Amino acid sequence: MRRLIRWLGFGTLGLLLLGGITFLVAAWIYRDIPAEVLEARYANEHSRFLNIEGVRIHYRDEGSGPPVLLIHANFASLLGWDPWVEALQDRYRVIRFDMPSHGLTGPDPSGDYSLERTVYLTERFIDALGLERLTIGGTSLGGTVAIHYAARHPERVERLILLSPGALEGRDLTSEQSARRRNVPAAAKILEYILPRALPEFMLRSAWGTTRPVPEELIDRWHDLWLREGQRAAQLARLRQYRSGDLEGIAAKVRAPVLLLWGEANHQAEVEQAYELKKMLANAPVELITYPGVGHMAVQEAGADIARDVRAWLDRQVAATAD
Repeated sequence: MRRLIRWLGFGTLGLLLLGGITFLVAAWIYRDIPAEVLEARYANEHSRFLNIEGVRIHYRDEGSGPPVLLIHANFASLLGWDPWVEALQDRYRVIRFDMPSHGLTGPDPSGDYSLERTVYLTERFIDALGLERLTIGGTSLGGTVAIHYAARHPERVERLILLSPGALEGRDLTSEQSARRRNVPAAAKILEYILPRALPEFMLRSAWGTTRPVPEELIDRWHDLWLREGQRAAQLARLRQYRSGDLEGIAAKVRAPVLLLWGEANHQAEVEQAYELKKMLANAPVELITYPGVGHMAVQEAGADIARDVRAWLDRQVAATAD
């Protein structure tokens, strides 16, 4: 019996030791990537960095003409807007930036990743660039930020472009259900140390439609940028702090013309929400376009196709304003 107990003790110790070694090896494999390494990999000649309220914001400013500001989705980066920039930059000044906890911007030293802070930093960024009047567009989280900005600054927003903003999710939940949904399990902290490529791959594939395969290089890019130093802890903090606010009341304050775009295969924010949001935008002229087979990651999945519709709408709006 003593030998058995001793054998079990050594076995348990061995398993704990093996588990510890496995964790350390995995943490080493998925260690943070220094910011300068990722900047060398993903910044280009159009990349700029601007300090806003202590946050070193990465942005790109391309083309010339009426300014169009684009705000990306949660977990994404400004790189997803490449097809839109290609479609617009010959006639429009296209500006895009990485939100804190995303892309090459990285963490916010304040530790505040609430929607209020994100909108505030967007306001300060727009002010810093001296944009008095602009078109503002966004997808998913970026669309929610764009709606809030347009509601707060109707005198500055000429046009609003919303690509499945998704802020209606969870609107019918009780406060208790909503709190549970926002709760990030304590076990998620392990992602700060071990974040396999399979996680961004799963997130992209689960939010993709049926129009084309998920590009492997997109999965690699998402994984790389999630591994930027400090990014994982910052993103978990954003998930814990985020609240979309009273969207119905806010949407009613929008006065600018709106282009509302939605993928019909969007399972994160069902296409029926597009019609609900159109009703909420009761005081704005709204044009709605939906895309068969396109999922929630519409910018990445069908960016060039959607950009053509955006360009045509912008051209009509600018021409009407000129007349």
